[in-house]
Parts: sequence; C-alpha cells; structure tokens
Amino acid sequence: MDEAGAILIRKVEVLSGGVTYSLVLLEEDLSSLYPGMIRYTVELKEKESILARFRTNSYEYSPTVPNEPRAVAERVMDRWEKELRSDPAGILSSEHSESPPRNEGDSADVVVIQGSPRPDGNCGILCSWVVEEAEMAGRSVAIIFPHDLDIKPCIGCYQCYNTGTCTFSDDMDGIIHAVSGCDLLVVCSPVYTNTVPAGLKAVIDRFQAFHAERSLGGSNKTQKGLLLGVAGRKGERNFLCVTRVVESFFLNLSMKPLSPFLVDRMDEVRDVRTMPELRARLASAVREGLERS
Repeated sequence: MDEAGAILIRKVEVLSGGVTYSLVLLEEDLSSLYPGMIRYTVELKEKESILARFRTNSYEYSPTVPNEPRAVAERVMDRWEKELRSDPAGILSSEHSESPPRNEGDSADVVVIQGSPRPDGNCGILCSWVVEEAEMAGRSVAIIFPHDLDIKPCIGCYQCYNTGTCTFSDDMDGIIHAVSGCDLLVVCSPVYTNTVPAGLKAVIDRFQAFHAERSLGGSNKTQKGLLLGVAGRKGERNFLCVTRVVESFFLNLSMKPLSPFLVDRMDEVRDVRTMPELRARLASAVREGLERS
C-alpha cells in the first residue's frame, strides 16, 4: 500500500521568500488493515521535494477523546500555512520531520528469539541446537534474549500506522531489523502460567510496528516461523495458549508457520539432553525451515 491511492482533500500554494511552496492534505482508506481506519497526511512540498510531513489516523483516538483525525490534520495544515507565511525557516525544524530511522543492528539468515529468562535451561539447549544446525548448513544466525534488553511494552497508540515505525526507540529497533531480513524466525518459549513469558510477549506486541511497516510499504519476502515450546507438565494441552499466541504472531508478520516443536514432561525429565531423539527431530525441523520455498 502506498500513497498512490490517496485522495487529495485540500491544496494551498504559498509564496514565501521568493519560493513557491505547496501544502497538501491527503486522505487514505486503510480499512484493509483495520475496519474503518482512515489516515490523513499533511505534506509541505517545494516542487516535488517533500520538506515536512505530518500524519494521523482514526485509530489513534480513544472514544473519550473529542479529536477527529481530519480536524487535527486540518489544524496542522492551517498552522503550517501561517508559519510558512511568517517564518519559512521555522517549519523545517525537527518538530515537523518524520520519525527518525530505527537503530539497525546486524541481520542474519536465521533469527532465534530465546523467550526464556534462563539462558542455561532447556530452552537455551534447544536454541543452541538450532544454531549448530543452521551453521552446519552455512547460514548465519543471531540469538535475541528479550529479558536482557530494554523493551517498552506496546501502548496501542497505532501511531506506527502513520510512519511504519514505533513511537518508542529502544532495543526493539535492532530486533525488528534482524527479523525483517531473516529467512527463518525461531521463537523458543517455556510455558509460564499456560502462556508465553512477559518479556517475549512484550516483543511480540511491539512487532505491530513491523506489521505496519510491511502493510504500508509492501513486502513479498518469503519467511518461515518455527515455534519451540517447553512445558514442565505432560500433555499438548499445556501448549494451547503458547501455540496460539506465537502462530498468530507469525501470521501477523505474513510468515509461514511450520509445525511447532513441542517438548513436555520437563518436570519429570529435567534435561532435554537425556532425550537423544529430540535433537534429530529438531535438526529436521530446522532443515525444513531453511528450504527454499
């Protein structure tokens, strides 16, 4: 999705300092992403160059907030016109710029998100097997430990659907960059109170910005997602919430979910290394994930 489908609502030309500037107000229907989502964009242009941009969408405003996105955008446009006529240099300040690019880290063919806060536990062992198998296949690997990072929780502001980037700038920037370039995303999670740990859930929620980026910018990259789940108790029912959360996460990012790799009875078994058949099964799952689609 791009601005090609935007509707021009209003256009004003301003001659200031010997230069002719254009202010435009655009409306876009983003209902394909969320029902009734409308985005408004105000742009300041000199010929074809965009000098400043402001965006807002209908999902930003809660029912108790009297503002409407179009009215907000129109007020911004009016203010910019006034500033442009009185002080054209001021409108080009950072206040009116787009969100800064995220702090990008290294990319890899395989990204492993180790959701357990215990790096030396069974989840850590499974992740090490994934790394070894991927490296044997000649693929690069990056491991992410959410609990060691500064990751703010998502606040549901929907501002990422204005710019494709999150309103927060923290360690999620590097995580999103890594995942955006990988071929296989592996999410390893223990079962905590029948679902994923809080640190992992924070990462999953913050990937809404990546969903916005992909939805607005368009991406046809083929990616796969593999869940590794570890439970203390016996029975697949213990993984019910974990599998639903992580599979929904993969689908939200337009990734193909592979069959989940689930290991139960760890309260009894204690150490996955005592179950030699697991490593061969996991190796097969990783190879499947690395196959070209």
